[in-house]
Formats: sequence, C-alpha cells, structure tokens
Amino acid sequence: MPEYKIIMPSKPRVVLEDGNKGVFEIDGLSPGYGHTLGNSLRRIILSSLPGASVISIKIDGVTHEFQTMDGIKEDVIVMILNLKKVRFKMLSDEPQTVAFSLKGPKEVLASDIKTGGQVEILNPELHIAEVTGKVNLSIEMRIEKGLGFIPKEIFQKDKVDVGTIAVDAIFTPIRRVSYEVENMRVGDKTNHNRLRISIETDGTLSPREALSRSIEIMINQLKAIIDFKEIEEEIKIEREVEGKKPARNASSIADAGGGPDFADVLKTRTDSLDLSTRTLNALTGANIRTLGGLARKKREDLLEVEGIGEKGISEIKKVLGKFGLNLKE
Repeated sequence: MPEYKIIMPSKPRVVLEDGNKGVFEIDGLSPGYGHTLGNSLRRIILSSLPGASVISIKIDGVTHEFQTMDGIKEDVIVMILNLKKVRFKMLSDEPQTVAFSLKGPKEVLASDIKTGGQVEILNPELHIAEVTGKVNLSIEMRIEKGLGFIPKEIFQKDKVDVGTIAVDAIFTPIRRVSYEVENMRVGDKTNHNRLRISIETDGTLSPREALSRSIEIMINQLKAIIDFKEIEEEIKIEREVEGKKPARNASSIADAGGGPDFADVLKTRTDSLDLSTRTLNALTGANIRTLGGLARKKREDLLEVEGIGEKGISEIKKVLGKFGLNLKE
C-alpha cells in the first residue's frame, strides 16, 4: 500500500496590520480544508468573542424613544442610535453605569461621557447630539459584557425602571470578517489550500488578538469533546499499572462495566462514580471526567481545584480504592 504523508499547515502569517484592520494567511492546508477552517473561524470570530455594549438608556424628561426634546437638534431615537455607536472597553466583568449632564448650547461628543476607572471610551470624537438651546441634557447608560447580538426584548423581561429604554445590544467587537481560499503548490501537488482571513475590529482588541482567541476557542471546544488530555493520561496510567501489577478488586471492576479489561475501567466516567454533587461538580469544572484522569492527579493538584478540600480528597481516595487505585504520589 502507498504511504501517505500528512503535511501540516503553516502558522498564521501577517499580510497586513493597520490599526483595527488585519489580513492573515495560513499556507499548506490539505485540499478542502481552506473552506472548512475558514468558515469555522469566521463563525467563531463573529459569535464568540466578548465585548461591551449599552443595554439600556435613561434620559431625563423622556419616557419613550419616539419622543422629541425642546432645544435638542436630534430626536430621541437618533440620539439612541448615536449612543449605540460608542465603543466601550470594560476592564471589569461587572455591569457598569456611565452618564453625563450638560447644559447648552453645545455639541455633545462621546468624550463628554463620565466613566469610572473600569470603562474606557475608544471613539471619544463620536457625535451624540447638538444642544441648540439653554437646556440641560442628562443621560445615564448601563453597560454590560456579552457575546454576539441580544435583542432588547431579552432585557425587557426583567423589570426596568420607568423611563429606562432597553436597546438592542451589539456585543461583538468585530465589524467585519471574511476569508478567501486559493490553491497552492505543496511538493508535487497543486491542490493544497491557502487561507486568507481579513478582520476588522472596533478597536477594543487587535485583529491579531481576534484571530488568536478564535483559534484558541476552537481548540478548547474540540478538546472538551474528545478529552485529548484524559486519553493520554489513561494510557500512561494503564502502562504504569500493568508494570506494577497492583492488586485490584475484581468485583468492583465488573460492577463498573469494564469486566476484566482494566483499560475500560480507566475510562469510567466520574459522573457514574459514587461521588457527592459538590465533588463531582468541582471535578467537572476542572475537566476531570474519567477514573483514569482522576487517578493521574496528585493530592496537591486536587486541592488546587476550587470546591475540593480534605473531605473531598478522602471521598475521592475511597472511590479510587474500590478499583485498586490511588492518587499519584
């Protein structure tokens, strides 16, 4: 039979980086993988990168978005649309409130918004409204972190104060992203793919960061599905156990559904073990999902897991002991 050599693609290469715009290329992809990888990364970049957005606005003297105000050139709905264009960078995961109160005549810019130390405005020159008369304009906004797009109806499910206007939230920090695929030569074959990704952000993160984070998200999603790390750990444990020939409880192994094959026992899911809900949730949160992965951990490793203390260690040791196993020394 002929031998097949798998050619790995290159790391992303920077073609262009200009402010919030970037173009990157990945060479040497197997035939068809340009579209497979390009479409997947595009969807992740658009939907899975967190950002900050205004979710509600409160304007003094205004009860609904279709109202007009004396002494203000713009009507309320135009001001709301302008406020939604302000790009915020939040240093905290907690919701923040920003506001301003001005007296005209004056052109109101995004730089007039008073923010705390946890919020930064990235487009301070943005026009919000023009106060043409000697009137006060006071606006308060609530900002949150999130993913993608969330319609205002979701926020209206919660009870809001009278005069508070819920708005559609556009959390994504990506303005646009696209990809192209072209054929290239690798060795004597000319049907390999070159993937070119173009990314434009809102300035809260760089295009390079957007691509890097999207690749990391994809890898973590795949790891969670097939447990790469746990499979490797189970193989190591199996070899170590076979080398040491430890005594095992045959009845416990049979009860676990693995029969005489010890490798199957190591693949036993932790959610099928006799563990308390607290301990099981802590192990799941630490991505420890099999008996083999659990036996690979040291006592010190488990104590670093949030939700596991000495009581949890004793519980885990008791469960491992039923299978003739113990924590790694």
